Amino acid sequence: QVELVESGGGLVQPGGSLRLSCVASGSTLDDYAIGWFRQAPGKEREGVASISHSDGNPYYADSVKGRFTISKDNARNTVYLQMNSLQPEDTAAYYCAATLHYGNLRSEWYDYWGQGTQVTVSS
Repeated sequence: QVELVESGGGLVQPGGSLRLSCVASGSTLDDYAIGWFRQAPGKEREGVASISHSDGNPYYADSVKGRFTISKDNARNTVYLQMNSLQPEDTAAYYCAATLHYGNLRSEWYDYWGQGTQVTVSS
């Protein structure tokens, strides 16, 4: 079992950047692929990015490709989501999640979830 804690959210102006962190405990990231998901009020949860544990291969939703970068620091047992060129439509609660499957953006394949961190993009 793995526990996940997100941090790094906040209020940022359009065009700004934030870096989210997802710290894992109880198990190493060598065992799990990590995904980042987001959910805005009144909208369905959306997969944003994932990184596989076997080969570190990243995968991005089209909506964030070229703006967001997912990375992993095994020594710190932490996965990051660097978000650049943020827009108001990126406003949402962001969650990281862990799966034993290969990295993907299907939330139903993830077994462990953090509590989330709020990202608000507004002028």
